[in-house]
Amino acid sequence: MDVDLPPSHDVARRARRRWSAPAWVLVPGVLVAGLAGCTGDDAAASSTPSSVVLQPGRPGEPATTVAPEDFVPDDSTAPRWNQADADFVTHMITHHLQALEMAELAVDRAEHEQVKAIASRIYDTQGAEIHGLAAWLAERDLPVPADVEQLDGSGPRAPGGGHAGHGDHGDHGDMPGMIGAEQMAALEAASGPQFDRLFLEAMIEHHEGAVDMAVTVLTSGEDLRTEELANDIGAGQAAEIARLQDILDAL
Repeated sequence: MDVDLPPSHDVARRARRRWSAPAWVLVPGVLVAGLAGCTGDDAAASSTPSSVVLQPGRPGEPATTVAPEDFVPDDSTAPRWNQADADFVTHMITHHLQALEMAELAVDRAEHEQVKAIASRIYDTQGAEIHGLAAWLAERDLPVPADVEQLDGSGPRAPGGGHAGHGDHGDHGDMPGMIGAEQMAALEAASGPQFDRLFLEAMIEHHEGAVDMAVTVLTSGEDLRTEELANDIGAGQAAEIARLQDILDAL
């Protein structure tokens, strides 16, 4: 099933690819550093321009001229990420962990096999995604949420490590789609057809929040890996929203 995310994701992808190109060009008459055929010494010597440099702005921003002494060569090999990327990854881990809790409840409480099946799929998919999200943080020496106790799958909160644990059931008002304490309590108290309906409604809301988070980072983040994660998560959860709604409509 093909699912289209909001058009802003395509805009963000094109913009980010343009920005990943060399971040500067020289005014005509000055040799550009790194031309084919230069030796290492030649490249080093040419890395500091002798004339003014025209440095393009980010997409939608004007170019500026930079004096030679203020010129800083672009390091295209350095990873680019900003606070929006870090916030997305950190918050999505918390978001996914709550989805694992919700999905685990379906094992004993759901009545319809379709509800159990999609809950199992959500648990497996989002559990695996937690690994990638936590690894992104660890690779950048950023704190990993405490609920992800181990990345090898053996922790009580880790995918494949038994049950998903029990969070604080807070409202998490800064994260779209997070289920509040009252909703979670109602879900935990329900069973059978009542659980099925509450679960599907809550998970649709939860998934919609994740899609919103993915769209936001695609327009405000800089990291290419985060873009890939956001695209995968957004597309996957948009598809699951349609499936969850189909099951709900059939109850």
